[in-house]
Amino acid sequence: MKLINHPGAILITGLFLLASCSNRSTHLYTSELARLKEASKSNLSAHVDEFNAYKNRPESDGPFNASNNKTFLQENIPLFTSSDAGITRVYNYRWWMISKHLKSYNDPEDSKSYWVVTEFFGVKPWASLSGAITCPAGHQFYDVRWLRDDTFLKSYADYFMRGSASRLNQRENGNFLTYLSRPESHHFSSWMINGVEAFQKIHPDQAWTRDILPSLEKHQQVWDSLFTVKNPSARTAGMYKILDLYDGMEFSLSAVLGLIHSDGAYSLYTKDNWRDYYLGWETTGKAAQSQQAKEYPKAFRKGYPDYYLVRPSVNSYAYGNLQSLANLYRRDQISNEKARYYEQRALAVQKKTLAVLWNKDDQFFNTYSAGDNAFGAGDYEARVRESVGYTPWYFHMIPASSYKDYSRSWDMFASRKGFYHNAGMTTAEQQHPYYNERAYAWNGRGWPFENSVVYKGYANFLRTYKKTASASEKALLYDYVAKLAQMHGSEQLNIGEWYIPSDGKTFGGESDYFHSTFPDIIIEDLLGFQASHESGFSLAPLLPENQWDYFYLGNIRYHHHDVDIVWKKDWNPHKPGNQSRLCVWVDQKLVASQESLNNVLQVKMKH
Repeated sequence: MKLINHPGAILITGLFLLASCSNRSTHLYTSELARLKEASKSNLSAHVDEFNAYKNRPESDGPFNASNNKTFLQENIPLFTSSDAGITRVYNYRWWMISKHLKSYNDPEDSKSYWVVTEFFGVKPWASLSGAITCPAGHQFYDVRWLRDDTFLKSYADYFMRGSASRLNQRENGNFLTYLSRPESHHFSSWMINGVEAFQKIHPDQAWTRDILPSLEKHQQVWDSLFTVKNPSARTAGMYKILDLYDGMEFSLSAVLGLIHSDGAYSLYTKDNWRDYYLGWETTGKAAQSQQAKEYPKAFRKGYPDYYLVRPSVNSYAYGNLQSLANLYRRDQISNEKARYYEQRALAVQKKTLAVLWNKDDQFFNTYSAGDNAFGAGDYEARVRESVGYTPWYFHMIPASSYKDYSRSWDMFASRKGFYHNAGMTTAEQQHPYYNERAYAWNGRGWPFENSVVYKGYANFLRTYKKTASASEKALLYDYVAKLAQMHGSEQLNIGEWYIPSDGKTFGGESDYFHSTFPDIIIEDLLGFQASHESGFSLAPLLPENQWDYFYLGNIRYHHHDVDIVWKKDWNPHKPGNQSRLCVWVDQKLVASQESLNNVLQVKMKH
């Protein structure tokens, strides 16, 4: 493999290198880059005008609105265009939506100003005082990290990690379905520390990282102290637990099965009547009026059971956070001792999750009830496949040496008995007798939040573990991404809370709702931009080779450099034959190219 040194000390390696390009072809590639960059800017401008003209949409939460959002977006987002006009339009819409959720907040508690990222518009009762909510924060970090300006996420991390949100108790503790007092930063489960690391892979700042690391540690310590199983004799001892509601999932089938299995306070729930008491918010009021709720008042909060679950989701989030603490402390040898400590902590969570939650018969990660629940069955395994069982793959939690032992779980991703449906992914296996996509619950109904988790998990499975994905596997990922894009609608685009997987044509619930990713799905998962703490990146697209005729992705600010990427099937329409080529520019210099779209192209940079 030949190494090429370019001006600016940029070092490139690849499967097909710039050395093989003639001056004529180099000019052709650079000319096409300029054309596609202008086309992406023009598309973005037209799309923003379209989106700004939408009627009856929520007003912006922050300073970016119809008067200035076009300039902001053109200067800050990774530009994108492709031969798929629908996906290009949705990509631009999602950035327009994100810009409306960037909010400047003057905090009266510490008299500081922060940038926060909101989920709902306005300040909901279950939000922090700023209006930001922790539930989607992990997703928000993964999308917003691609903005050229790193100010927003640095400030957002400061707010939740060491600002007032890390100290003020969540004000809804008195009436919002829980007895557990905790700070606003821990109202819902999240993987914000992992999000900080993902952000630092794009915009490295050693001084800022060193400064915030102690606060990241304290953030994890709150999870450890409040959300782990304390019964030392339980099978789930030491594992992380959460209520359905505070895992962002309201009502789940795993909770249903545990409640049905329970007696005492939860003898209320049976296989025949559970739908009357735990299937959407309209049912909890009935539970509140039950005899069991009167006899065991602390077992319920307004009819919602105080029943904690040890789920693959929250344990994977903890693993991701702990591994990120290890990685961040290891960077530039900030603290090798702490890096080893958090590495061992992450390894312990990994081993426990694999030992307890993996079911060989089901070939899936299942959910257990917490072994220290005050009411209801403890250490009960719910034998139902739910989409949260894919979360370990999002965080590379599966050991590389034995990933094949767990890979059959993805069979259900492609199965009509499992999660594959007409309009998108379900959140519970369709073959389960309690499957229900119509209820406001995670019993089958589709949620973009989970699409974002599972699609990255699947991309990691194909790219990181298998190394070589088959045509059918890449087609399956693309099918899911295309369906997600189509769900945004055609006349007026929108992203909401949920969809009906069997026949959904659009989203339900909120409008312009920031509870999931899409730019990151395109950039990292589909097109394969793999960021690194090192001065370089790799491209490993999972886009099927014959799906698009071309794409441009550029204006990316990465490790203080500007990156542009173009792939085309046919660079010169007057020349016959296959001309497929993937090209990369760094700081306006064509530095690497290869013929194949789907091989790995590595680009290493030295500052």
